[in-house]
Amino acid sequence: MAKITRKEFLNIRGSEPSVDKTYPYVDPSNKDLPRHLQKTSTGINPYQGTWGDAQIMHLLRRTLFGVSKADLDFFKTKTMVQSVDFLLTLPTNPPPPPLNHYGYNTGQADPDVANGETWVNAPANPNLNGARIQSLKFWWAGLMLNQDRSLREKMTLFWHNHFSTEMISVQEARLSYKHHALLRSMCLGNFKELVKQISIDPAMLIYLNGEKNTKTAPDENYGRELQELFTVGKDLTAHYTEEDVKQAARVLTGWRTNRAGLTSFFDSTKHDTGNKTFSSFYNSTTITGRSNSQAGLDELNDLLTMIFAQQEVAKYICRKLYRYFVYYVIDESVETNVIVPLANLFRNNNYELKIVVETLLKSEHFYDVLNQACMIKQPVDHVVGLARQTNLVYPSASNVQVLYGHWQITQQYPLILGQDIGDPPNVAGWPAFYQEPQYYELWINSDSLPKRNSLCDYLLYSGYTKFSYKLIIDCVGFAEQFPNASNPNLLLDQILQLLYPVDISSTVKTTLKTSFLLSGQSSDSYWTDAWNAYLAAPTDLAKKAAVNSRLQALLKYVMGQAEYQLC
Repeated sequence: MAKITRKEFLNIRGSEPSVDKTYPYVDPSNKDLPRHLQKTSTGINPYQGTWGDAQIMHLLRRTLFGVSKADLDFFKTKTMVQSVDFLLTLPTNPPPPPLNHYGYNTGQADPDVANGETWVNAPANPNLNGARIQSLKFWWAGLMLNQDRSLREKMTLFWHNHFSTEMISVQEARLSYKHHALLRSMCLGNFKELVKQISIDPAMLIYLNGEKNTKTAPDENYGRELQELFTVGKDLTAHYTEEDVKQAARVLTGWRTNRAGLTSFFDSTKHDTGNKTFSSFYNSTTITGRSNSQAGLDELNDLLTMIFAQQEVAKYICRKLYRYFVYYVIDESVETNVIVPLANLFRNNNYELKIVVETLLKSEHFYDVLNQACMIKQPVDHVVGLARQTNLVYPSASNVQVLYGHWQITQQYPLILGQDIGDPPNVAGWPAFYQEPQYYELWINSDSLPKRNSLCDYLLYSGYTKFSYKLIIDCVGFAEQFPNASNPNLLLDQILQLLYPVDISSTVKTTLKTSFLLSGQSSDSYWTDAWNAYLAAPTDLAKKAAVNSRLQALLKYVMGQAEYQLC
């Protein structure tokens, strides 16, 4: 797919964005820019500024998959500190597991799992593994759609990209479910413990050949990615060596997967019991070889203690969190004022994740105007966000086949746009999270942008029909949630507040109002009278159509603009 430039992206819509404030479409690392366009020099001091709808929406856009009006109204009653604390308070119980939606189909009956029951602890069934993987992906999309007001699902996707595995390669849906349950349960926990559990996770052992790693045939795959992608990173002046990768592989020999029991175990007969000596990057540390039944865990603990003694680990993870929640450019100012103090906080708190994320989301830097509306939505944000913003009504949970059949489009449309949850392209995850210099600008190109717009048009006009249930945006119901919807100016303001992360000019607003809500007329009463007529007779199809057609056209246009692709 051909990448298009930002200028070309904006020109697709016919003009540059019309905004009342500096539009952060510039590269803020360019020191030749005027000072007010350069990257902010703010740091991690607590934010003390205005706490209004703009700041609330900024926080929610970065921490949830789409923001509904109900979400905004809920957090309007809270302060900034209370809002962040609420988002960081995760549910104590895991979500109900995925269900057998596939057994209703001819030839896919599951002999061990009744229709509508969970398969996650059922016996393996190679013939149905593909169907179970689909069930897992559709279910995950459903979790995003029905997310509570916490950071859990956003962080689960962050770790899925960081500790990337591919369901298609693991080829065991039950183990992929267990892997993602681990990410979800520890998403704001202790990072060092998370790395330890990932290192012996059955799905990861399969994906990166850890289960094939033996003293006679050491496999360096996981030992390399543990350092390069999961902890230390590769962009260092002083670096770990190839010998360090080999020594790490020796430490990790002997771990095996029990597919029947959905567990991993340590086989001491496959373990290299010799001492492992690392390079000067790791202060020439020697990990003493062991031969007992606890050798695998003991040496893994030693390996992680050695790796986490490197200050770069904390910086590397803080940079990834920064790019996920704030912006992809990390210049000298950001490194000094944000990354380094966050990394110090991370190390001083024994690698507890929650305090780092909390500090970042409460910081003056996070709410700086130059860090708002500067991201391009990842495909999952675009698709799930569209559904949540417009209050798209999915089928009842009472019919699993029908419900999963409609969660399917929510999972598969991001795939069309380049983000297949459960199957990132490789162990490094999606390039938009790491590929310099574009990062998430890679989500938008000449192929994906029209497809983004077509989804909005599809759900506004035709709808998605399966099993006799139509998934379609109720434009009138969407408008009814706003106070004073009979006033076209207030209605337009409230719609744009929900759908756009930037303010557009009063001139553009007037054009939108006149062109769509007033159908080219000059008087606001043209909309007000039509809306009030509908409210007086909501079952009158003609009166409803009179307002619905205008709302459809307005939403189609608004969702087709560059501003809608930002968060």
